[in-house]
Amino acid sequence: MKLQNPPFGAIRRVGWGAWFMIEINNISKAFDGRQVLEGIDGKFVDSNTSLIIGGSGTGKSVLLKCIIGLVKPETGRVLYDGRDFWGSDEDVKKEIRREMGVLFQGGALFDSKTVLENVKFPLDMLTDKSENEKIERAQFCLQRVGLENTGDRMPSEISGGMKKRVGIARAIVMNPRYLFCDEPNSGLDPLTSVRIDDLIKEITDEYKITTMVITHDMNSVMGIGEYIMFLYNGRKVWEGDNANITHSTVPELNEFLFSNKLLKGMK
Repeated sequence: MKLQNPPFGAIRRVGWGAWFMIEINNISKAFDGRQVLEGIDGKFVDSNTSLIIGGSGTGKSVLLKCIIGLVKPETGRVLYDGRDFWGSDEDVKKEIRREMGVLFQGGALFDSKTVLENVKFPLDMLTDKSENEKIERAQFCLQRVGLENTGDRMPSEISGGMKKRVGIARAIVMNPRYLFCDEPNSGLDPLTSVRIDDLIKEITDEYKITTMVITHDMNSVMGIGEYIMFLYNGRKVWEGDNANITHSTVPELNEFLFSNKLLKGMK
């Protein structure tokens, strides 16, 4: 479902050029002497759904936190369209953060706020738009994710899949250039997971967002993995797309892939 002429400054990309990316160079991080990430490089371009995959404890979430500014890496750079996040002053960091949309694991909705208030929250915090403008934008985003009739409900009154869609609506309400999704399918049934994947992919294509997804869901890998980075023990050991991932000759990746029952027998 595509909606035309969204309010609140829809496609801000016009006039900026046709290529946007996040680039990471030599990202390393240790905690209490334990190396969690070591020398990670990668490029994540617009209009692509980029996935970071790997087993538990391989550093996926730490890498995401380094990229979005929650954890500072010990070495390396995170470049947003050439802007070095960790090497910039606070004004530039704030500018980049305003261009991010984040879907946290579990949705992370405020239990005391209605669905509409949850979606509107970033606008309340970060803009000086009128209340009518903010409501209109929030309602548009809810409509974009297929939840136009849920604005008055509380999070406790909607399903897990609906909460994820509310989280996506909130993540895109500021019209981000970069969208980050942390385990968007965790706790969902297979059919709902596919719908969430499809929605993320549609929004990425429609608004030419640079989208990064942390996941261990093999259906997501095979369905929307246009660029895939596989981490093992804190290192990047493979990168590619879902067209060639099942032909990998990397033992660690093959073990990860084919331990999943859904992929057994494919190779």
